[in-house]
Amino acid sequence: YPTDAYGTLEFQGGGYCNKAMYIRVSYDTKPDALLHLMVKDWQLELPKLLISVHGGLQSFQMQPKLKQVFGKGLVKAAVTTGAWIFTGGVSTGVISHVGDALKDHSSKSRGRVCAIGIAPWGLVENKEDLIGKDVTRLYQTMSNPLSKLSVLNSAHTHFILADNGTLGRYGAEVKLRRQLEKHISLQKINTRLGQGVPVVGLVVEGGPNIFSVVLEYLREEPPVPVVVCDGSGRASDILSFAHKYCEEGGVIGEPLRDQLLVTIQKTFNYSRTQALQLLAAVAECMRKRDLVS
Repeated sequence: YPTDAYGTLEFQGGGYCNKAMYIRVSYDTKPDALLHLMVKDWQLELPKLLISVHGGLQSFQMQPKLKQVFGKGLVKAAVTTGAWIFTGGVSTGVISHVGDALKDHSSKSRGRVCAIGIAPWGLVENKEDLIGKDVTRLYQTMSNPLSKLSVLNSAHTHFILADNGTLGRYGAEVKLRRQLEKHISLQKINTRLGQGVPVVGLVVEGGPNIFSVVLEYLREEPPVPVVVCDGSGRASDILSFAHKYCEEGGVIGEPLRDQLLVTIQKTFNYSRTQALQLLAAVAECMRKRDLVS
């Protein structure tokens, strides 16, 4: 692997001792090479299920009851099936909530859930500390409030850091993550039945980009089912609302259409034209509403 940064990091701060394996890779690394690394070098067993979490990147509050139900449900699903959880890896937004659930679980039981953060290298705070081959490095989880960068979330077990030369922004990891998910879904876990690894998308809160993430999953061949966390806010609530009130076959009738338009405009501070574009995406999602729950 042509990389100058890989090894083990030990999270400092937060009174929570935790180690994670990490590697910095080029954004165009082939998925089969990545999976080879995960299985051979990291000695992970292929998962029976892949849960891919998407959602808001800005911090948001979850009602305590919802947060508890979400966290317990996610951990239980992962533990009982032997799943891998994919997230964006840094301590912001939805990833912090996933991290809290994983920390809560590991404080009560010995086993750790395999949680793999796939983040853009250029967005990671204190990344200079990670440079070195096959090294063990201390990693500070305290972030500088003025910084545009984000710290890695200490509840994860592994990190894949995708580098495309940009600094302080998302993007480098998107295609890499999607291709890796697709590649994992094609691995045969039950040779007798010829079954691949099932992938499920989990959406919590989220900005306008979430609608295209969901659409891409539903357009996959075979399609990837998506679970939406109703009540978590923004994109999730819009999808849940449409799902609840659309007609037979996922048709969005006139009253619902008007209400969705207003909600989209309010939620994202969008013009009517922008809102209409998002509404078209919502409508397409609803045409496959049996895959959305």
